[in-house]
Amino acid sequence: MHFAYVIAGSEATGGAGIQVDLKTFQQLGVYGMGTITCIVSFDPGDNWAHRFVPIDPAVIADQFEAANASQDLTTVKIGMLGTPETIDTVAAALKSKDWRHVVLDPVLICKGQEPGAALSTDNALKEKVLPLATVATPNYFEAQALSGLPSLQTVDHLAEAGRRILDLGPSAVVVKGGIDFPGPDAVDVLVQRAAAGPPSVEVFSVPKIGQARVSGAGCTFAAAITAELAKGASVSSAVRTAKAFVTRGIEHRVSAHTPFDTVWQGA
Repeated sequence: MHFAYVIAGSEATGGAGIQVDLKTFQQLGVYGMGTITCIVSFDPGDNWAHRFVPIDPAVIADQFEAANASQDLTTVKIGMLGTPETIDTVAAALKSKDWRHVVLDPVLICKGQEPGAALSTDNALKEKVLPLATVATPNYFEAQALSGLPSLQTVDHLAEAGRRILDLGPSAVVVKGGIDFPGPDAVDVLVQRAAAGPPSVEVFSVPKIGQARVSGAGCTFAAAITAELAKGASVSSAVRTAKAFVTRGIEHRVSAHTPFDTVWQGA
């Protein structure tokens, strides 16, 4: 039996957050466990904007304690944290034990926060959690923010963003071009530290499926990487499996009364 752990927010529609993570773990044959950091509820009366409620840091710490006392967990995914206080709690918890893999999906923007609070959260995440990651999976805009590059228009740009983010601490970075990357293909670039010499670069590319954003793709991708790493896969192999898993989920996406579709992990 393989176990994977996730620390992330809850999203009630099932299209993102810890709901997606646990479904992904299950589909990939991994026993999933989780700690909720915040509750995000879309507001149908306000153009499906986010309503954001953080969980008390002491309750987050309690959940971490219970999960890690029940199993010898070695692989964890970090999703939305949401506040500097939550980040402090999670960073301290992560440092309290050794991990084989820490997969960080660096959610830098929460639409339910004021701009000043969001900036403080972003800075805390970069300073306190990103250096603890073995794999980071920033999307197009997160990669811009973390790397400082003004635009990501080519595969070389994605690779350079990955190299710059490596300098912030992770052992590997997957820069996700996604729907925002120019051209007909959805391109992800894996940049990994090498034992000697410059970082290695590997490109994963499939044709885009439509031009509309599909909710949960990033969560699913990072969760699939986490599940595969928990089973002992290499980072490269985990990314390849995750890419295929998400592509299939987008092909069979779930429509709803929301203005966006969601990934179907069961595809």
